[in-house]
Amino acid sequence: MVPDAVDVSPALLTPARLRELEIRNRIWLAPMCQYMVEEQDGIPTDWHLVHLGARAAGGFGLIVTEATAVSPEGRISPQDTGLWNHAQTTAWRRITGFCQDQGARIAVQLAHAGRKASTWPALPRFRGRRGTVPEFAAGWRSVGPTSDPFPGLDAPDALSRADIAGVVEDFVAATRRAEEAGFDAVELHFAHGYLVHEFLSPLVNTRTDDYGGHGPGRRRLALEIAAAVREQWPAERPVIVRLSATDWIDGGWDIEQSVELARELEERGIDALHVSTGGAVIADIAVGPDYQVGFARTLREAVTMPVAAVGLITEPAGAQAVLERGDADFVALGRAALREPGWPQRAAHELGVRDGALYPGAYRRGSW
Repeated sequence: MVPDAVDVSPALLTPARLRELEIRNRIWLAPMCQYMVEEQDGIPTDWHLVHLGARAAGGFGLIVTEATAVSPEGRISPQDTGLWNHAQTTAWRRITGFCQDQGARIAVQLAHAGRKASTWPALPRFRGRRGTVPEFAAGWRSVGPTSDPFPGLDAPDALSRADIAGVVEDFVAATRRAEEAGFDAVELHFAHGYLVHEFLSPLVNTRTDDYGGHGPGRRRLALEIAAAVREQWPAERPVIVRLSATDWIDGGWDIEQSVELARELEERGIDALHVSTGGAVIADIAVGPDYQVGFARTLREAVTMPVAAVGLITEPAGAQAVLERGDADFVALGRAALREPGWPQRAAHELGVRDGALYPGAYRRGSW
């Protein structure tokens, strides 16, 4: 039964602030790869405008784009979006403006896929194609901390110290373009087994120089990127980090190391954590409702910056419970948002809130 309308908004529908950025509620659209850049040039298309714009019109507080590569070789697939040139910047500006006009805020997730780059997208039209895209089919050589490959993919080229410095500069250059494109926030993708997570995980990073070995060495690239991006990004706007809290394998990256990194990121001016898990290696993960929320709570208790939880959070009452328990400050939806662009509007209805501001004017007649 749907409750009567309430005078005080539940936590899920309460506005929030990150630095000077006002966000209308605690509901984020999690980044989800679309693999819809048919021209393979990194330029977002009408698909991205409609995909992201529909969720902005549907009431999400913060829209986070799919993993957007800071360089051509940083793409997961040839069909990924990018932010390494002017044409991409211009195309993103159309999308950010539309989402903001709907009352949402929008962040770009800046990413480098590392040794998991140049892969076939997991979409029906690529059925039967798996692994690394060969160079003759628009693929490229990937890079990583070492030349050890991810299972099922080609071996990457190990990054030199000069190459690593170039990666940091690519993130900084993309950050400048993100400001030109009108983004409200930047999210740095340090999760899911992509380049920065590869450096963090002792199961992947077996380097013996200053970027490997002991914990501080493996955390070095993450902290260099975070500090450089925070310095470049406008002081009034937030920088978020998406982090895999565990590799789910003994001897790998784990929650204790994540706490160490989180504290160091906070010292460098990072404003929020977006907590996921896994991806660096193949692991047996017991996936179920809220299966990652406990990691978000542990990190929230270790730092003062806010934390977003993600991972099979599907129903409004469950999302509200995550916030009420103090597990997180925000919730992020992925697959549920693919099914239902207006999820926040339904959430308001089910939690007893009548908020016409969650609807574009043309949609008010269809409000719950």
